[in-house]
Amino acid sequence: MIRIALVLTAVLGLAACETVQGAGKDIQKAGTAITSSAKKVQKDM
Repeated sequence: MIRIALVLTAVLGLAACETVQGAGKDIQKAGTAITSSAKKVQKDM
């Protein structure tokens, strides 16, 4: 029973890492888009 709990914990931990990594990539892409837009606005001023 303890082995099953450890395996499940490990699997859930790995899934959470993948989710956080994916969220980090999405946030980074959004930041890049905002920076790009801000530079364009500054250029047009």
